[in-house]
Amino acid sequence: MVQLHVKRGDESQFLFSTSVDVPLETLTQQVTAIYNTRLKVDRICSEFPELMDHGVTLPPNMQGLTDEQIVDLKLKDEWEERCVPSGGPEFNKDEIGRRNGHAPNQKMKEVLRNTMEEAKAVISKKQAVAGVCVTMETVKEALDRLRGAVMIVYPMGLPPHDPIRMELEDQEDLSGTQVGKQQASSWVVTSPLDEHLESIQTPRHFHILLSYSLTLKWIQLFFSPSLIYTHNPIIKTKTGFSRKKID
Repeated sequence: MVQLHVKRGDESQFLFSTSVDVPLETLTQQVTAIYNTRLKVDRICSEFPELMDHGVTLPPNMQGLTDEQIVDLKLKDEWEERCVPSGGPEFNKDEIGRRNGHAPNQKMKEVLRNTMEEAKAVISKKQAVAGVCVTMETVKEALDRLRGAVMIVYPMGLPPHDPIRMELEDQEDLSGTQVGKQQASSWVVTSPLDEHLESIQTPRHFHILLSYSLTLKWIQLFFSPSLIYTHNPIIKTKTGFSRKKID
């Protein structure tokens, strides 16, 4: 088995366990899927505090308007009466006018809060420090728990324009946002992973660094077995990978 240490720049993201028999194209797709799903979980978690404090989002044409402007324009939130939290709402006005102010009660807030903390622990970068590998299954489980918590608190669902629902239904629009720039996109290579590892003896451990600009541009492999590679200057190979080679 091979353990990959996925980084963005110099910052650790997560560990991933794989096999030397996995083609690099498949590996790249697997790592990219985990990376992007972790971002999705993180985005949903970032919206949970606002959902807990101020309820669901208003329709886009009502967001940011004062009560007087909404009355003058004769606008109505048709989702307000449909998307009521379990146990009834507790009004807490959203001063920026993004959400309708009908927050869940304290018991339902705890459901959201506890689930959010559990999900954040799964995608935490501290997992890499602790030596815990992340799998697509564990990340999806965190996503499903968030989905389940929303269904418990809002049995009738969230409005279609609510960012949490859009994330859960893969309808989010990240174009033009800073968050969108963090998304990774896979690329295709022809060489299987084992071709680059065939000369490496145990321990089979190396670091994989995902280098990003707007999208995933390349992958650099930094092999770490001390008997084979040291911190000498990087030598470019024909495949485009960077290896640190001993004298």
